[in-house]
Amino acid sequence: MGIFLGIDGGGTKTSCVIGDETSVLGSGTAAGSNVIRLGEAKAREALAAAIGQACAAANIKPTQIQRTCVGLAGAGRPEISNLVRRLLAELVSGESEVVGDMVIALQAAFGSGAGVMVIAGTGSMAYGRDSSGNTLRAGGWGFSVFDEGSGHWIGRSAIAAIMRDYDENAEEESVLLDHVKKSWTLSTREQLVLAANASPSPDFSALLPAVLSAADSGDALARSILTQAGTELARLAKIVIRRLFSDGEKVLVAMSGGVFSNCALVRQVFYNSLRSEYPNCSVNPTIIEAVRGALDLARKAAKV
Repeated sequence: MGIFLGIDGGGTKTSCVIGDETSVLGSGTAAGSNVIRLGEAKAREALAAAIGQACAAANIKPTQIQRTCVGLAGAGRPEISNLVRRLLAELVSGESEVVGDMVIALQAAFGSGAGVMVIAGTGSMAYGRDSSGNTLRAGGWGFSVFDEGSGHWIGRSAIAAIMRDYDENAEEESVLLDHVKKSWTLSTREQLVLAANASPSPDFSALLPAVLSAADSGDALARSILTQAGTELARLAKIVIRRLFSDGEKVLVAMSGGVFSNCALVRQVFYNSLRSEYPNCSVNPTIIEAVRGALDLARKAAKV
């Protein structure tokens, strides 16, 4: 019996799933393992923790693993994929494959079929495949270039909205400001400005729960940010649909990532914006677990 390992190495969370040819045997989670954002030491620590947890749940040893597939941002860069393969070789047995996070998400949603996957986690992007096997991506070019709708973008946008609101209404303190200060354990707006402008940059994606909480309290600033996030994510999907599919063609669309899974407002705005322009789209309401796609790809590679 073959034992396979799938890993989704996100910027905020690492997810692992261990399975045999047909069943899931165990899973594990740990902190983020994105090498580009977090560095080699933290990535290895997170991978080791998640793999160890999954092995314990499955009651197997890392030496029993036959094949591993890991999906992560930046996998297209040889120096990144080679580094991750080296880290995995220190932790598990068998051969390993490193692919983009969008590849495992697309696999989890559609298998080898056609469709468009929109990812909104720490980062964001859309990735699609048509019935002929042609693929296309939009977005996902990094926090400093284009990552609209992502957890990082939402957190950074929250800081910008707070300070813009202060410029316009200096005597008022928003609910959003209060939630963000608590999230970063700060006391004043001035401390927030210093923290946001620190070098290296802070983890803006960690502010997502604060923005969601403020929105749930009815804060207009927070709801405006999340509405814009849903619009931006729909725009990514529209780009891929327009460039990859024929007019009027029915297109399957799926969502993945913590922003979608934790925010109904983002999901609703995304759905409404997308369907208003592409009414033939069929949007899967279930948030896809990309790590299941990594497990599927590990199984498939072992059969080749």
